Amino acid sequence: MTTTAPSGTQLRISHADHRATVTEVGASLREYAVGDRDVITPFGEDELQPACSGAVLVPWPNRIRDGRYRYREADYRLPLNEPERSTAIHGLVGWQRWSVVAHTDDAVTLEHRLVPVPGYPFALRVSITYALSDAGLETTLVVANEGSVTAPLGVGFHPWLSPGGAALDDCTLHLDARTHVTSDERLLPTGTEPVAGDHDFRTPRSLAGIALDDAWVDVVRDADGLSWARLAAPDGRTAAVWMDGSLDAWQVCTGDALDEVEMRRTGLAAEPMSCVADAFNSGERVVDLGPGAVRGFRWGATLL
Repeated sequence: MTTTAPSGTQLRISHADHRATVTEVGASLREYAVGDRDVITPFGEDELQPACSGAVLVPWPNRIRDGRYRYREADYRLPLNEPERSTAIHGLVGWQRWSVVAHTDDAVTLEHRLVPVPGYPFALRVSITYALSDAGLETTLVVANEGSVTAPLGVGFHPWLSPGGAALDDCTLHLDARTHVTSDERLLPTGTEPVAGDHDFRTPRSLAGIALDDAWVDVVRDADGLSWARLAAPDGRTAAVWMDGSLDAWQVCTGDALDEVEMRRTGLAAEPMSCVADAFNSGERVVDLGPGAVRGFRWGATLL
């Protein structure tokens, strides 16, 4: 019997001094580095994915309150995979095996066909491509509705930016967003507010003493239509994540409250998302994906 890593086959790609590894299980980004510098905090080939590191979050990112939602006059109930907060978190594809569609030196494409299940009885075909170039890593997700009814959809991604060996307290965060999403003790949204104080990162701000597990909307975009999250180390090198106009919310987490002690303040989750937590209940930013419809989403990472 041949044994495999917990995350399945390791799919390695490279371009010049950029290199990345994507896993068969979850199509997760296990590592991405430029030269000898990690852009994302890696996890080991023999480890279970810690703290959703590098995960693809489909068909919803973040949390659904009590695992319950109502969509088009029907009620649905999902398993509570975050029982301490009584929520269903981060979708259904993170622990599933994906099929490799194409694999070249500098790119890999995987696909997963999500079958209807209790709580989410919709059929989706999900494909993701990771590609490296001189500009860094670009990721494209395509979701198609293969069913006969309209499906609710939200997506997100969960890279943990690396502080490059420095303490997170010695790094700065620059986040392109004007509005902070307030939340309750279960990290479910309660409203929004203009960014201020420890939630205003429109200019680089030290993370010393700041604990985050928060969302932002009303993102700022550059001339290319990209919104950025940048984690700058003391030596000036900056691990950065960007998202294009297909994604319009950020979740940022310092990991202070994680069960995985080894992940606490060792990196910064900078999560591009199409909607914030509990969107299936609020209806905000939910994609109504009709039968036969296809929707694409794009984000990337690099070292500045």
